[in-house]
Amino acid sequence: MTLISRRSVLRSSLAVAAAGSLARPFIANAAAKTATVWWTQGFVPEEDAAFKRIVEEYQKQSGNTVDFSLIPFAPLMQKIVSALTSGDVPDLISHDINDQVVVPQNAWDDKIVDVSDVIDTQKDKYHPTVYLGTQYYNNTTKKRGGYLIPFKTAVLPFHVWTPLVEKAGFKLSDAPKTWDAFWDFFKPMQAKLRESMRNVYALGLQCTTTGPADGNNMFHHFLIANGGNNIVTKDGKPHLDDPQVKEAVIKSLTFITQAYKDGYVPSGALSWNDADDNNAFHSKLFVMDLDGTISTEVAIKDQDERAQVTTMPLPNKNDGTPMTAELGIGGAFIPKGAKSIDVAKEFMTYLIKPEISNGFLKQGLGRWLPTMPSIVKEDPFWTKENPQVAAYATEGVLSDTVPNYPVFNPGWAEVNAQQIWGSAEADIIRNGADPKTAAEAAFKKIEAILGKYPIAQG
Repeated sequence: MTLISRRSVLRSSLAVAAAGSLARPFIANAAAKTATVWWTQGFVPEEDAAFKRIVEEYQKQSGNTVDFSLIPFAPLMQKIVSALTSGDVPDLISHDINDQVVVPQNAWDDKIVDVSDVIDTQKDKYHPTVYLGTQYYNNTTKKRGGYLIPFKTAVLPFHVWTPLVEKAGFKLSDAPKTWDAFWDFFKPMQAKLRESMRNVYALGLQCTTTGPADGNNMFHHFLIANGGNNIVTKDGKPHLDDPQVKEAVIKSLTFITQAYKDGYVPSGALSWNDADDNNAFHSKLFVMDLDGTISTEVAIKDQDERAQVTTMPLPNKNDGTPMTAELGIGGAFIPKGAKSIDVAKEFMTYLIKPEISNGFLKQGLGRWLPTMPSIVKEDPFWTKENPQVAAYATEGVLSDTVPNYPVFNPGWAEVNAQQIWGSAEADIIRNGADPKTAAEAAFKKIEAILGKYPIAQG
C-alpha cells in the first residue's frame, strides 16, 4: 500500500480475558480499565476522525479508557521495533503492514498473544483469505494461531488517467483481458502523447530496489499472472525447484526489465520509494500505475480531476484464467507483556463487529476495504455509489485473492526487506545480466533466508 509521506520505513524493521467478557454487552462498569494503544495515523484526516469516533463510542458504552496515540507510518514502525526488542510494550498495536513486516516474525518468536478468541467472534463472516491471513506459525508452540485481528483489507488495482488514454486516440474499453497484453496496450500511447507533451511515459512500473512495499507487491502480481503463485504454499514450504515457478519468475523479470529498457518507464523508477509513483502519477508523468489501495484517487481533492482517473480491477492471468490479487490485511495485535489484555481484546471485539467496522471504513473514504463480503454485498457504498470504490471492492472482496507470502512463512518478510526482486531487475537493467541468471541468483538468496524458518508439518 502507498502512503504519500510516510512509507519510508527502515528496511531492517521487521493472558486472556474470560469468555464472558467478550460476549457481554458494552456497558459502563465499576471496574473500568485503561488500554494503551498505538495506531497508524491516517492517510487522510477522515481516517483519524473515524478512529477517534470509534474510541469515543466504545468508551461511552464500556466505561473503559483507550489511551491512544496516532503515529505516522515510519515513526510508528520504529517504535514497534524498539518496544518489541525492549519488552516495554503498549497493550495494542495497529500498523498498516503488520501482516507483512511485524506479525510474521514476532509470532514465530512467541512475542505476540494468541487472539483467536477475538478473531473467532467473526470467523463465519470473514472472507476466507482474511481468516487465513490471521494464522501465523509460532516456533515455540510448533503450530499456527490467530495473532492478527483484522479490521480492514486492501489490494492493488490499476489507476489510469482516462483523458491521456483518449488524447492518445485509444479507448479503455478496448484494453485486452490478459495480463501482459493489458500492460502492452498502453505502450503505443507514449509516442502519441509525446507529439504534444514532454516527458510522459506509458507505465508506472515500480522496478525499484528501494521499497519498502510497492516493488515487491508489483512483482508478486506478475508472478501470479505467470502461474508462479506456488513459490511458497500455505504450509510454509518454498517450491523454488518447481519448473512452473522458475518459468514464471523468468517471464516476470523479462517483461518488467524489457519495458524499462525500451523506455516505457521513467528512468528514476529504479530508486523509487513507495510515495514516488503516486507523486509521479499525480503529475501525469505516466498514463497508468498498479498500486495498493485507492490512496492515489482519494489524494486528489478536486472531484472533477479525481473523476478523470479510472480505477480498474486486474485482468486475467496470461493463460486466460481469473487473476488472484494479493490481499493485504490491516489488523492489530497484542504484544506479550501487555498489561491490559482484557481491555485491548474487548476494544477490538467491538471494532470488528460488521456494523462498526463498516462505518469506520466508510468514514475513511473507502481507502481500505471491509474484511467481510456481506458488508460489500449489502451496502451500496461499496458497489454502486462510486465507480472507483466499486472496482476496488470488486477486486478485493468479491473476487479470488491470496494472502501475502509472509503469512505462510515469516522468512518472506526478510525476502521483501532485502528487495530481492528489485535487485534482480536492477542486475538485468544495469549490469546486463540475463533474466535466467538473475532468477537463479534470487532463488539462492530466498532459499538461504527461508531455510532459517523450518515449519513443522502436522
